[in-house]
Amino acid sequence: MQRTGVSWVVYTMTHSAFMLGLTVFASQFPSFLFSLLGGIASDRYNRYKILLITQIASMVQAVLLAALAFTGHYTVWEILTLSTVLGIINAFDVPARQPLVHEIIQDKEDLPNALALNSSMVNIARLIGPALSGLVLEKLGAGTCFLLNAISFVAVIISLLMIKLPVYKPNPIKKKAIADLVEGFVYLKNTRSIGVVMLMLTLISLLVLPYNTLLPVFAKVIFKGGADTFGYINSFIGLGAVAGTLFLASLKPGTDLKIILLINTILFGIGLALFSHISNFPIAMMFAILCGFGTMSQTTICNTIIQVQGAPHMRGRIMSFFALCMFGMLPIGSLLIGAISTKIGAPNAILCQGIIAIIIALAFSRYLRKDRLDKNKMDQLEESEDAIIEKI
Repeated sequence: MQRTGVSWVVYTMTHSAFMLGLTVFASQFPSFLFSLLGGIASDRYNRYKILLITQIASMVQAVLLAALAFTGHYTVWEILTLSTVLGIINAFDVPARQPLVHEIIQDKEDLPNALALNSSMVNIARLIGPALSGLVLEKLGAGTCFLLNAISFVAVIISLLMIKLPVYKPNPIKKKAIADLVEGFVYLKNTRSIGVVMLMLTLISLLVLPYNTLLPVFAKVIFKGGADTFGYINSFIGLGAVAGTLFLASLKPGTDLKIILLINTILFGIGLALFSHISNFPIAMMFAILCGFGTMSQTTICNTIIQVQGAPHMRGRIMSFFALCMFGMLPIGSLLIGAISTKIGAPNAILCQGIIAIIIALAFSRYLRKDRLDKNKMDQLEESEDAIIEKI
């Protein structure tokens, strides 16, 4: 709700697609700057306590934003400053929160399904939040929208306090932070199965995922609507994401997620290309659902692959690289797409993003399929070895 509200307030004040890009930049670029430090902190210290601190800090940020909106005398730069503060908080929140899901699950075979269900709750929030935000913005104003977000953190913090985790065992090895950072880079470089996925996520986050930066333009200019229209667009995208996460949660153990990622990225590109030039709202929302389905794949599947295949002692740093690839590239991409849309228009900009998504999928298809072939060869080798041992 807060994210939707901030974007709408900034666009209403400025009527500038570039300022929309700058808003996303302000909220997410700090995650790019500090996420590696967040990963090191996650691997060194108690992730549960880090998460409690970040959630309390997020609540304070939300209260300040609500107070600012209720005064009625605020500027874009004040909103951007508070968005920057939230970006810094998230740099430490994400590397601690994602591995915590891994620690909660006792049977590690359930991890892919657990991550998908965890993502489904995020996407259900994306389904309900923007629609509710649009209605609240239209009827009650931005201050109420931001206040509801601030109040919601009370439930979040109470939920965290109720979670029972295994007793925390401090890591006795205390190397310098730079040594931890270098170790993480070396691990990522040598673990090809994770590195390829991370590179693909980086390109998608830079060139494709920032499409949602332009959604206020579609709501107000293309569909001739208001804040509620903007909320509905985001909710239909959220509906597609929920459908995608439920699909992932239903997959059988051993399913090749990299092939699913490849197919869904192509569907994502097709959805964006078709959504971009349809002015009929109901029809456009059908393709918005497809866009949401594809958006979910880039985050949930990549997150699952990284956590399942990553070494436990590297998980915090790996998730910081995940945040770096995503939250680092998204703000730069948002600035880029905001600037480009001022030259060629929002519909053409999103059309280009859809085409780029398909090109990236095709470019990486060889590498993702090669990992699958390599795995098949290893399975065949193991079967041959078992047969020989049995004969001996």
